[in-house]
Amino acid sequence: MTDGSIDRTAVEALLQQFADPETGRSITQMDQVHSLTVDADRVNVTIGLTSYCAPLWQETSEALQQLLQSKLPGSAEVKVQVALHQREAEPIGGIGLTVKSVIAVGSGKGGVGKSTIAASLACGLKNSGCKVGLMDADVYGPSIPHLLGLEGRPTAENGRLQPILADGMPVMSMGFLVPPEEAVVWRGPMLHGAITQFLRDTDWGELDYLIIDMPPGTGDIALTLSQLLPLTGAVVVCTPQDVALLDAVKAVAMFRKVNIPLLGIVENMSYFLCPDNGRRYDIFGTGGARRKAESMEVPFLGEVPIQIDIRKRGDEGKTADNFLDPAAASYFEQIGYQLIKNITRSRLANPPLPSLSVI
Repeated sequence: MTDGSIDRTAVEALLQQFADPETGRSITQMDQVHSLTVDADRVNVTIGLTSYCAPLWQETSEALQQLLQSKLPGSAEVKVQVALHQREAEPIGGIGLTVKSVIAVGSGKGGVGKSTIAASLACGLKNSGCKVGLMDADVYGPSIPHLLGLEGRPTAENGRLQPILADGMPVMSMGFLVPPEEAVVWRGPMLHGAITQFLRDTDWGELDYLIIDMPPGTGDIALTLSQLLPLTGAVVVCTPQDVALLDAVKAVAMFRKVNIPLLGIVENMSYFLCPDNGRRYDIFGTGGARRKAESMEVPFLGEVPIQIDIRKRGDEGKTADNFLDPAAASYFEQIGYQLIKNITRSRLANPPLPSLSVI
């Protein structure tokens, strides 16, 4: 580059240092440089990224552009584009489930909005381009079908349960199998059998993420899941007040006891912003979950305020429409983004080859 022109070999060396957010390995090692053209003062590169890290596509392309521009001659024009890179998920757990990450969403107690967060997390990841399934493991109080406005009874094809689809996203819940007015009165072994069947016998297809809405409290379903398959981790939902945080601490302890990593804490009902006067009211206190997350060394994923429209959409079976409302969407999008960022950051921080850089 003595004459100020760009050397293709130098560009290729920089690409070799850049890591794929899903695997932590070099994008050149993973055959994710789909095209590269280098002129005298111009670089055009198209990299392939998987749907698994779809929420991170923009910042990943910007990070690569910044890397190239900082290392190449000052007048270099760099254009980075992203294309979909296919990477199949592998079966996990020996039960025929083909998914890259399984994420449990739990809470120490009921009434904190756990199911709303689980449904919104699944919808948000799907909207961003990920392949997502949602399993309602809250057998005693299955509210996912109501939140998403889903009805019907799963059918069986070739010995596999066909999940109910929410705008293309596969969903399975005991709420599809038991009439709303009937109670499920089961002991542990029957719960274990139901959860196993939902995982093993449902035709989930190939997924990036399976989001599991857990029952509230510290029951044995977490133990069942830890025995059936390797979970990527758990998200704990709570509200800001002390009595809820006490139970959230127990939920964190439960997941740790069964060796399920903690991916983060979400504070729901953080505050109420009055639509009449714009004033903020901390009905349940505020910031308690963030402080507790810091003290327990668990990532804090974000907060969701009390909003009348979020409640209305849940009651009407239109939780997915939260993403059409700018006043609500940003909170849920931030939680999903931060969750995937935390998952991929651990891989990028510990790449299998020491020469690879971190995005």
